[in-house]
Amino acid sequence: MSSRIQNRQRRDFIRGSLTMIPAITLGSGVTLTAQAAEQAPALSDYSPLFFNDDEWAFILAACDRLIPSQGNGPGALEAHVPVFIDRQLDGDYGHATDWYMEGPFVAGSPDLGFQYPYTPREVYQRGIALTQRWCQQTHGASFDALDAQTRDQVLSDLEKGNIDFAAMDEEWLPAADFFSGLLQNTHEGYFADPIYGGNRHMGPWKMVGFPGARGSFRDWVDQHDVEYPLGPVSLSGERG
Repeated sequence: MSSRIQNRQRRDFIRGSLTMIPAITLGSGVTLTAQAAEQAPALSDYSPLFFNDDEWAFILAACDRLIPSQGNGPGALEAHVPVFIDRQLDGDYGHATDWYMEGPFVAGSPDLGFQYPYTPREVYQRGIALTQRWCQQTHGASFDALDAQTRDQVLSDLEKGNIDFAAMDEEWLPAADFFSGLLQNTHEGYFADPIYGGNRHMGPWKMVGFPGARGSFRDWVDQHDVEYPLGPVSLSGERG
């Protein structure tokens, strides 16, 4: 979200990001091996498994600005990205079940990967609480109560590290790392198979022309530069 990416530019960015995010195993450590879950209800009826009410309001407001509804495809809320994030944090990924979580921790070393004494769910809890505290101190309102332009600026400040978590007594987690994880999980929820909660009705796949989990593409292997005419198929058999 550098320098207020406009809606069309955001769409191009999201389209491009699909090439970097496999549909099954995702870059930040979210390995989608869970059994297929039932389809989530309407977002307004969804009861979060992990987030409390204040955290859920933040996630909804943040995802809405990271992938807004305006444009050729669905926004993050229409695609149920917050549901995906909530389910992942309630599961093995959120608990860092398969991760080595013992010290020593070497903060500020991107080549060494995840270097915090916190699980991903704790990163979200701390990051959201610190961002909300900063918003109250700076703007006199919670993040989700700010207008869209101000929310964009807050997210940009998180990304650039302009919000100093250390000044609020956070020893390990930088604001930029919290934002990076949130953005990565938002991309994952947008493009992962719908059985994991996001990518509702495969709207993002339809937007970029991704065929999903079709069993055979033999008839199309040699047809270069020809638009694929069939809609996507999810792992659960849903057809778009």
